[in-house]
Formats: sequence, structure tokens, C-alpha cells
Amino acid sequence: MASSNSNFKTGDDWRKTKELDEARKAGLAPAERDEDGKEINPHIPQYMASAPWYLNSSGPSLKHQRNWNEKQKAGTDWYERGAKIFQADKFRKGACTNCGSMTHKAKDCCEKPRKKGAKWTGMNIAADEKIQEISLDFEGKRDRWNGYDADEYSRVIDRHEKIEILKTENEKEKALQKKFRKQERAGKKTGEEEDEDDDEEEDEEDDAKFDEGEMGDFAKVSKRVRTAGGGASGTVRNLRIREDTAKYLYNLDMSSAHYDPKTRSMREDPTPNIPTSDKFFAGDNFVRFCGDTDKFNELNSHAFEAFDRGQDVHMQAAPSQAEMLLASHKVKKSMLTDKTKDTIINKYGDASANSTEEASKALLLGQTEAYVEYDRAGRIIKGAEPVTAKSKYDEDVYINNHTAIWGSWWSDGTWGYACCKSHVKNSYCTGAAGLAAADAANRIMSNNIEQKEALADAAKDKEYKLNSIPKRVTWGTEVEEDVEIDAEKLKKALAKEKQLQDEDVETDERKRAYNNKHSVEVTEEEMEAYRLTKKRREDPLAEFKASGGGSDGYDLV
Repeated sequence: MASSNSNFKTGDDWRKTKELDEARKAGLAPAERDEDGKEINPHIPQYMASAPWYLNSSGPSLKHQRNWNEKQKAGTDWYERGAKIFQADKFRKGACTNCGSMTHKAKDCCEKPRKKGAKWTGMNIAADEKIQEISLDFEGKRDRWNGYDADEYSRVIDRHEKIEILKTENEKEKALQKKFRKQERAGKKTGEEEDEDDDEEEDEEDDAKFDEGEMGDFAKVSKRVRTAGGGASGTVRNLRIREDTAKYLYNLDMSSAHYDPKTRSMREDPTPNIPTSDKFFAGDNFVRFCGDTDKFNELNSHAFEAFDRGQDVHMQAAPSQAEMLLASHKVKKSMLTDKTKDTIINKYGDASANSTEEASKALLLGQTEAYVEYDRAGRIIKGAEPVTAKSKYDEDVYINNHTAIWGSWWSDGTWGYACCKSHVKNSYCTGAAGLAAADAANRIMSNNIEQKEALADAAKDKEYKLNSIPKRVTWGTEVEEDVEIDAEKLKKALAKEKQLQDEDVETDERKRAYNNKHSVEVTEEEMEAYRLTKKRREDPLAEFKASGGGSDGYDLV
């Protein structure tokens, strides 16, 4: 049996509706619109978008999700004061017997009671008032300024201005009367001048009393009543004068700092974006967390943390101990921080110390915003290869068949070409053949040097070579030409002289034995041995040669 309800959907209808919803969610179909022409979000679940069957909705709608009993919010609508809708010519049955209006009864009439009401006279029938029914929400019912007419404020200002004008005129009149009294007393005796001084003092006292009267509200002490019977639980002093701006007026944003009207406190800063120098009020917490308060909080928190770590410290029981512990903790922390800083500076350097120096070109020119991707082998996958910045000079200019520039190779204290290992500038590149020839020449040179050193070592005697001993005396200036040196005696003299130098034999005459035979004569062989073994400080290569160094001049080239 088929249902008479037009909104009843079969299984196929539900399937099609589901497919259409999925298409709309995927962005393939346009969004549905409600009866007001507004689009319905396709991502809303179906159980929320579909209306109940008993509402008999003819199309897609979200009206069933809205609050039907929605009340009027505060400030949007208010009663039309004094609005009239109809004024009758004769009295009507059920109207007010006093004024003749149909909107109220005689006991609710606000007009002056007449001697004879409109019911009996039938004259001066009052118009009917406009009756409005406005349903307000929670805030609208408790809004004191809802329906306030802003034009009333201008009338209040005019009234106060008139009062100020009257006060000014009254003060001028008093000043003129005072001046007139002074002129009248000018011709009187000096004794009466004292009365004038008394009058001036009285005027000053009146002014002082007037000033104190203005400040009377500030020092007023009132009772705060909490109980139903009227018992006083304390006193309150009003510490804010009229000229001070209320805390909740510094920032009218609803999401700003919270204001507690009961305690008149605003803990957070209502204007956090304004500089501190331009602020008139920075919140009540600004006073609570400044000065010694921060120090006390730091000391208290450190005592708790130290106690949790196992130290026997208590803030209330031993405050001095807690304070000394905090001071020692700060000293150790600063030392550890300095040590860590020095370690980092020693490892990575201090950039601030070289702030006067310019940054290297490798850092300045190495920055780029070009996107480049590389593979694991270092090949470019995406993007262009970074372009190296060039100077104003010619770069990578190859001459004379060279594939490298001059100065690309360094060897044996000279520059050269890396392609052919040539030290001659502007020479012609010989390529691989030149490299092979250079290697062969180096091998031949090294072989010759090794052979010569081997021959020199074999011919060298352990002590001194006999063939190097001169046949004639080479010491002194006045030496006869026919003086010859005996080789055997010179050999003994050299051995003796070397023994004296190695063992550092004492030559002091006072320590010589009594019966020791000693001769003061020096033979030619001993003199020649002394000359050969004498250390010459003026010769820079004397120690180098004596230590066995050198390769007959090859190493000094």
C-alpha cells in the first residue's frame, strides 16, 4: 500500500539522493539553496540537512535547525514612546472612563483625573496608544541603556552649561561686592583695617570649606551590607575620583582583558599593543609582578625545586638558607654558562669579534634563491646549474694549447701549468707526452743523485780522510814554506784533540800531578789538528756539515 505522504522516499530515491550528495561534496554538482536563496554547505551530514517528514518541506532547507523561539536581542528594537494609532470622536464601550482611550482602564490612566470623565461628557477623547509586544533575551532584559534616546544627552549638556554660566555670574557678583566693601572701608580708621583682614580670612576659610566639600565624596566611608537584616560586615572606601578613567573604558573590545565589577579589578593588560611609555594603566598584575615581588617568587620557586631534588631547604623555616642557596646557584649557573660559551667560541669562532671586517665573498656571493635538485651522484635533476660570479678580469682564458691556467700547479717553490706540469710561463703545452718526459727526467735526476751519494758514502772514512790532510801547514801567517806535516803524528794529534773535546778533559794547570812531565811546546801536527777540529761560529754551514748533512750542494740549490 502506497503512502499518501509526498515526502516518502523509496530505496531508489534514497540511493539517488546519497549519490547526489556525494557528487556535491566532491565538487562535481552545484550546492543546493534554501528558500531564502542561500547556499547549503554540501558537507553538512544528511541527518542534519534533511527535514522531518511532518514539516512537509517542499525543498532543501535548514529552517528546521534554527531556533523558532528566538527572541529579540538587546539594542535592535524598542517601544515607540508616545506613539498613537487612532483617536475616536465619541466615547466607546469598554474604554477608559476618564480619558476615553481603549488601550487601558481608568485605574491605569496616566492623565489627570477629570471632574467629569469622557464617559459622561463625550469630549476630548484621548487617542489610543500603540501596543507593542517585544520578546527580549536574557541580556536585553537586563540592559539598562536599551531604548535610551541619545538626544537626551544634549539636553543634559545644555542644562549643565546653563548651571556653569549662573555659577560664573554669581562669582563675578560676589567679587564686585567684595571690591565695593573694600572701597567703603578705605576712608575709615586703621583700627577698622583689622576687621578687613578678618573678612579676608573668612573668605579664604569659605573657599577652603568649598574645596573640602568637593572632595567629601572621595573620603566618604560607607557600610557594606550583606545580610537580609541589614547587618554591616565591613567598610568600603571609594578610591576612584570622577576624573579617573574607568578600567573597562581603556579598551572597548569584547575580547580584551576581563573586568570584575564586584572588586573593580582588571588583572590583565587591556592594551597590550601600546608601548609601555604611552600607557596609563597596564593591569593590576603589573603592580603585583614588579619590584621585589619577582625576587620573592623566584626565591620561593627555587626553594620548591630544590626540595623536590632532595635538598633539605624550606622557605618559611629557613629563609636565609634558601636565599644563600639561590645566590650560590646563580654563581654556578653563570660559571657554567661562561664555560659553555667559551667552548663554543673556541670551536666555531666569534663572529661578533670580527664585526668590523667585511664578510668573505664566498658567503656574500654563495647565496641564491634558485631552486635546484640533485640526485645521489650529484647530478642536477631539476633547475639550472648555479652560475659562478665572475670578476672584471679575464677568467679561464687558455693559451698555447693549455687546458689549465697559469698558476694552477705548484711544485718545488714555483708555479706552473697543471695540464703539462710545466714551470715555464707562456710555454706551449705538450700534453701527455710532456708529462711522460718530465717524469722520465725527474727519475733520471733522482737516480744520479742517489748514485753520487752512495759513492760519496763509500769513500768517506769514519774519522777523517787521509787524502784530505794537507801536506803543508795552513795555519798562521808567518810560516815557512818548507814545513811538512807527518801524517801519522797528525792522526794521533787529531785523535787526542777529539778525545779532549768529547770527554771535556780538565786542562787546569793547578790540578796537574806533581811528578807529571809536561811540555809547553806545540808541534805542527797538534796545531794543525786544533785547526781542523776548531768550531767556527762565523760559518753558517759549519754545524750542518759537521752533523753529516748535505749532498754536496744539491740540497742547497
